[in-house]
Amino acid sequence: MVLTVQNYARDQWFQSGEGMQDIHSAVSGAVVARTGTQGLDFAGMLAHARNVGGPNLRRLSFHDRARLLKGLASAIMEHKEELYALSAATGATRNDSWIDIEGGAGTLYTMSSKGRRELPDGHVLMDGDVEPIGKRGSFIGQHVYTSLPGAAVHINAFNFPVWGMLEKLGPTLLAGVPAIVKPATQGAQVTQACVRIMLDTGLLPDGALQLIAGDVGDLLDHLTCQDVVSFTGSAATAAKLKNHPVVLREAVRFVAEQDSLNASILGPDAVEGSEEFDLFVKEVVREMTTKAGQKCTAIRRALVPAAQIDAVQEAITARLTKVVVGDPAVEGVTMGALASLRQLQDVRAKARLLATEARLVSGTIDAVEACGVAAGQGAFIAPLLFRADDPWQASAVHDIEAFGPVATLMPYSDVEDAIALANRGKGSLALSVFTHDPALARAFVLGAAAYHGRIVLIDRDCARESTGHGSPLPMLIHGGPGRAGGGEEMGGIRGVKHYMQRSALQGSPRTLSAITGTWLPGAPQTQGERHPFRLRYGELDIGRTQWTGSRTITLEDIEHFAHFTGDTFYAHMDEEAAAANPFFPGRVAHGYLILSFAAGLFVDAAPGPVLANFGLESLRFVKPVPPETTISVTLTVKAKALRKPDEYGEVTWAVRVTDQTGDLVATYDLLTMNAV
Repeated sequence: MVLTVQNYARDQWFQSGEGMQDIHSAVSGAVVARTGTQGLDFAGMLAHARNVGGPNLRRLSFHDRARLLKGLASAIMEHKEELYALSAATGATRNDSWIDIEGGAGTLYTMSSKGRRELPDGHVLMDGDVEPIGKRGSFIGQHVYTSLPGAAVHINAFNFPVWGMLEKLGPTLLAGVPAIVKPATQGAQVTQACVRIMLDTGLLPDGALQLIAGDVGDLLDHLTCQDVVSFTGSAATAAKLKNHPVVLREAVRFVAEQDSLNASILGPDAVEGSEEFDLFVKEVVREMTTKAGQKCTAIRRALVPAAQIDAVQEAITARLTKVVVGDPAVEGVTMGALASLRQLQDVRAKARLLATEARLVSGTIDAVEACGVAAGQGAFIAPLLFRADDPWQASAVHDIEAFGPVATLMPYSDVEDAIALANRGKGSLALSVFTHDPALARAFVLGAAAYHGRIVLIDRDCARESTGHGSPLPMLIHGGPGRAGGGEEMGGIRGVKHYMQRSALQGSPRTLSAITGTWLPGAPQTQGERHPFRLRYGELDIGRTQWTGSRTITLEDIEHFAHFTGDTFYAHMDEEAAAANPFFPGRVAHGYLILSFAAGLFVDAAPGPVLANFGLESLRFVKPVPPETTISVTLTVKAKALRKPDEYGEVTWAVRVTDQTGDLVATYDLLTMNAV
């Protein structure tokens, strides 16, 4: 049955009546779906995203959006078999599709978790600490991030129809920005099915997500300075989009992830027989064959010590001979097809260019026996390993990316030579180094990090847990300089900030506290009749403060604490030695004694809404406390975050310990869980 891939525009499904484009199976060549965008109102889609989707998302807090992402991920996992069934026609094996489908859902889960842990339960994200400006503290500065009121246009590649969409969508929705998703036509049927699953949850507010399954028409003509274009694909297409007159005129944010001639380096210490040698060989073969090499992070250049190149070639070739190419539905097949016949032609053409300066040592360019399919059927190609014995005289191996199961083996003379060859790719998404020598690893990082968005250092110690060379992770940035596009995606909360505007606020502590939802020093503080530890989460207002009584720290207290804890450091027990220290006037109280006495001053002992104290942050001991110093504490509700609705929330308390002169002795943030 031939599927009709529909578009989703302005909260309804739309099917083009004319100009439909066929989508062919990568395995059989048969038409499996048709799609088109003729008749879509692209300007209307952008307006709907900005005027409906954006306001709906921005009404939700960061935590609300994070919970939304978790719900979407769960729905995808519940319906994953539907996506696996469609993915088979893209040429992907079950393992390939696992990376795409379950890896995509995992990205949403991770972004949801990081959003709830690292973002406030509000709408404004603070960036850094308060910047004092006025001498009296009545005029301060604070950097903040706020959601862009525009739309995000996501233009994705054909190789990962699910993950490619979700790794962009997670940070975008978490930022409160609606998305218009445009997958590659090849594989769009898988993307559409995933969009349907997410929409059917009812979790997405109107206007938050739209889908263009085909040509984008005049969409880019209607962009504004508040919109974002996030692109994955070829450098040629990226350049065309970047130079669109509206993108240039409006200074539209443009995030690009494009061509990348990623390298992997076998360290000079990783000789034949070592664990790192075997790990390197295994990884090169895995990167060549997973997704039939159609990964933007795949290893294209394998750099090895000159003395090891024959052994490496023999080991890699031996593994490649065991790769079974064919229909992913056939048992025993380990590498499927390229995404399309067009892609097959492109990979073959580029492989022939590589063959003009590198020797093909494994595989054939024009013929392959594909298991389970008739001769000449489907977009199948053998894994191709080239060898360039003089990589400095070659140029194609450093400039041409054959986006398939193609890699080039090349020798290096020393560490500096390896670094120079890796950097000759002019910027990549990923570099991997296989060495068990930390000094060598450091040398490679210092020499190559500026040219590579991610460096994976693999050895026997981390191999079992390593995610390998080519796996972008949602908590780490995915992107790279130069040829790789100069952009960044994911990276945890860093990716969210690409869809927000950083602004510098200046004003009074009172005003900035109201804007950020966080108590800032100098803002008003209020004290009620009841101790704040007797108030439930919902009863605590930002700025609610408890001024405590006082306690004098005696020499007897200091000596008792020292003997009781075992902390008999000289500054607490030896007057002469302490006085010789330039930081102390003589014997002083332990910092942790000060914290303990401070807690004794502000804690309300009876059972109540405070369920747990789970830590301190930003602790600083500001002024030494000699014996006979009297301390008191100011305890202020600084921020709140609901962690489990109807049960408990996190409260951050600003704690300031002062002495009898009013000078600050210690400062920190106390974290508690309070019943709702």
